[in-house]
Amino acid sequence: MMSNILLVARREFRQILALKSFWLTLLILPVALALGPILTSTLGSDEPTRVIVVDRSSADVAAKLENRFTLEDDRNTLRQLSRYVQRHDLQEADPQAAWSQHDRWYTEADVANFRAENGVEGAIAAIDAVRKEDTPEFEPDNPSFEFLPVPSALEGVEGEAFGEAARTLFDSDADDAPEMIVLVDKNYPEVPRIALYAANQPRSSFVQTMQEVLTQDLRDYEAAAQGLTPDQATNIQNAAPQIAVSTPPPGDGAREALLVRSIVPLALSYILMMSLMLSGSWMLQGSVEERSNKLLESLLACIRPEELMYGKLIGSLAVGLLMILVWAGCAAIAAYATQGVIADMIRPALEPVSSPGIILAILYFFIAGYIGISAIFVAIGAMVDSMSEAQGYLMPVLLAILLPITFLLQAILAGQGGFVVDLLTWIPLWTPFAVLARLGMGIETWVLVGSGVLLAIAIAVEMIFIGRLFRASLLATGQKPTLKRVLDRFRARPQ
Repeated sequence: MMSNILLVARREFRQILALKSFWLTLLILPVALALGPILTSTLGSDEPTRVIVVDRSSADVAAKLENRFTLEDDRNTLRQLSRYVQRHDLQEADPQAAWSQHDRWYTEADVANFRAENGVEGAIAAIDAVRKEDTPEFEPDNPSFEFLPVPSALEGVEGEAFGEAARTLFDSDADDAPEMIVLVDKNYPEVPRIALYAANQPRSSFVQTMQEVLTQDLRDYEAAAQGLTPDQATNIQNAAPQIAVSTPPPGDGAREALLVRSIVPLALSYILMMSLMLSGSWMLQGSVEERSNKLLESLLACIRPEELMYGKLIGSLAVGLLMILVWAGCAAIAAYATQGVIADMIRPALEPVSSPGIILAILYFFIAGYIGISAIFVAIGAMVDSMSEAQGYLMPVLLAILLPITFLLQAILAGQGGFVVDLLTWIPLWTPFAVLARLGMGIETWVLVGSGVLLAIAIAVEMIFIGRLFRASLLATGQKPTLKRVLDRFRARPQ
């Protein structure tokens, strides 16, 4: 009996591997992993927003705005350096540097010291002296805004003519065409009116920062009008508390840690769903071809229907495992042979599924889920005579499986549990997906064992009834599978 089952399994395996659609599907993930970084760098735009400040006042507003945005860029670079140093444990590069100290808000004095030490170049030089070869290099973000010199087209232009000249510059095809133009009137600050022209909706961060700079400038002006010296006004404006910022290390925040820990479990649940859909479709196609080519009669003359069913299940399982091994191998290569954010995220994401007990649980629920749902596809293939008829039965089954799984994955990503997620864990049809998806959140041992036992019992019962349906359907070729006939076949016992 086992030799016949393995013979059918090998035939099913080779038949699916002979399909061009199988190889195209198998190559989707490797191609996506190879093209992902290229497309990200090509489609992503991190160029700074180009700004022109036309300052006709005597308050030197243009310099104040540019200095403030440069300060914010350097402060952001300090934060990024701090997270990079903390992630890769590089504090020994310069323990006294601001970027080696994490629990703080970087002040203007910190930024000034950072600049005095040659900024990013100086920090990278110190870090490279202690950085290991497998540690990715630090890549700072580009500045958020780039301030351009005032073009001649805007000099001496007033009123509506200025707006028309600004729109002409916005419509230019030049690579350095501005995206925002700020006009500071000559009567500023007596008349505190600032005009902002933008090619598109202006970035809120720019408007907010500009408002802060100009508000402080106007307050200094009013303080001076009240008789305060510039130093007194500056001291009042700069009075601020010292804020200590305490954040978890990269990847250790509650929300961030949950997402990182859930990457692999969610991917396993999603891959199980995708591989089942694909291999189920190929299995149905093979079953329909066997019926149309009159091969079933020849097969049933040599083997029992149960052997044919088990062989198909094992063959489909082998195809699914082959796909998953190839995809997992490509993902592992991408994680450990490359550098960058994705690689740094995948490596800690493997920690929750690295213990022997969790690995055994993954293998059990993955294989059990594959067998349990593939058996449904095998039964559909035994009942139908054409692919169009098979699709009519397959669609409701897929919807019944996919819709709850979609809700489940969304709930896990949102960091939510609740009654529905717990309920899906105990319904055998969705138990494998729910358990795999919940491994990153943490699942109680008794739930893991109890749902596993319930799933095994359900699969054993399913094999009995699917076996009866499969045998009766094979011997009833040409009969439409009405609900009454399907129920009768479930009750039919082998002779």
